[in-house]
Amino acid sequence: MIVLDGYSLTLEDVIKVARGYEEVGLSQQGREQIIASRKIVDKILEEEKPVYGISTGFGDFSTIFISKNERAQLQRNLILSHATGVGEHLSEDVVRSAMMLRANSLAKGYSGIRLETVEMLLTMLNKHICPAIPAKGSVGASGDLAPLSHMVLVMLGEGQAYVNGQLLEGAEALKMFGLEPIVLSGKEGLALINGTQIMTAIGTIAWHDAVNLMKAADIAAALSVEALKGTRAAFDPRISQVRAHIGQVATAENMLRLTANSDIIASHIHCKKVQDAYSLRCVPQVHGASKDALRRVEETLTIEINAATDNPIIMPDTGEAISGGNFHGQPIALVMDYLKLAIAELGNISERRTNRLLDVHLSELPAFLTAFPGVDSGLMITQYVAAALVSENKVLVHPASADSIPTSANQEDHVSMGTIAARQAREILDNVYNVIAIEMLTAAQGVDFLAPLTPGAGTAKAHQTIRDVVPHLDEDRVPAPDIRKLYDLILSGKLVKEVESVVGVLKIY
Repeated sequence: MIVLDGYSLTLEDVIKVARGYEEVGLSQQGREQIIASRKIVDKILEEEKPVYGISTGFGDFSTIFISKNERAQLQRNLILSHATGVGEHLSEDVVRSAMMLRANSLAKGYSGIRLETVEMLLTMLNKHICPAIPAKGSVGASGDLAPLSHMVLVMLGEGQAYVNGQLLEGAEALKMFGLEPIVLSGKEGLALINGTQIMTAIGTIAWHDAVNLMKAADIAAALSVEALKGTRAAFDPRISQVRAHIGQVATAENMLRLTANSDIIASHIHCKKVQDAYSLRCVPQVHGASKDALRRVEETLTIEINAATDNPIIMPDTGEAISGGNFHGQPIALVMDYLKLAIAELGNISERRTNRLLDVHLSELPAFLTAFPGVDSGLMITQYVAAALVSENKVLVHPASADSIPTSANQEDHVSMGTIAARQAREILDNVYNVIAIEMLTAAQGVDFLAPLTPGAGTAKAHQTIRDVVPHLDEDRVPAPDIRKLYDLILSGKLVKEVESVVGVLKIY
């Protein structure tokens, strides 16, 4: 079980819950922190003074005082009115992540929510009640208001939720497990939705899949170096040491380990070629820079998953309710835009390697990697697909955080668009997984043509793993299923795991 205290959650813990369905509970510390902050809110609720979100309206309505007998209705109406999301529903792993992250933030003890309300959220999570949350509608400031409201609707017996893949009404989903809808008390609605947990959940899933992708990109590049009869000289550790970027050093080491003891590379070590094209020679510099970006993303996410991100912040030690802006998603927005660019660049350089593998004028391999040119087109059109995907990424990579549209009658006059950036990162990630799959398909075909020479330790294992699911292209067939099989092989982590069983764990940082 993952135990929440608001301070010690890790990104790996999030993945265990999101995809591994590990149960989640509150630590004793977390419970005590929740209770202490709630006492402050209860005291404020008894007083006749304006405190934002507790005894006032929200946004531009913050100047309107709410009487005692209307404050529970205020919180319910907040959820109902803010559940305005549109588009397809977020994936289950993202929703599960968001539920846990919100509970962890509340466990920190600065939100003033009741213990039983947090426990209800975790009960839903542990019973696999997955609120149906539309993906679009957050501007990434004042928190992820619309999507988180859809999460809370189910707690109220409203909205919709998935149970065992079936979409049910919220009340029906609760009833299946003998759960009663909750009635929100003062500040609780605001505490549940005034946070960055949707963008952070999407970002955490994207970070996890990007780690796997960056290892796979190194494997694909090494396989292309083999097929194109490239040199290992550019991966000499002395080159990286005199520049000393962490990601570059790690990538160069990976490339050497992957291609170690390659008969193919040894066969042309004394050829007349002086140096390789950038898409081969600069793999450490390009892939390494993306890994350095990923490290920054990891640092920011690790802070954010243990942060109090709502407003006002309740201070149990002084009894204050301090209005601020921790709900603003700018820290996540910026690193998600950075991640978008880092992932997209892996696709850009991969497509260039695929192009070299298919161009007879550059590869010294059969044109379009077919033994029957003219009659067969071979893998010609796979590069078209890679080109389309990287071109699409060039549109998606435009920084979402560069935009801001004022909301709530200009009370909220600067917003982060961080949730958009996070969603775009996942879309780019999916595109690049396909681009890397296409490179592996073409590189494996190229290595086939170099037989009986064999590739290095890691590249040989990669080649074997690829051939276990996709056979050599003897004559034209439909390539789409082959691309999909390799996409699944890479995304599952199996390809990386198989290669690491031979060369050891590939380095990211």
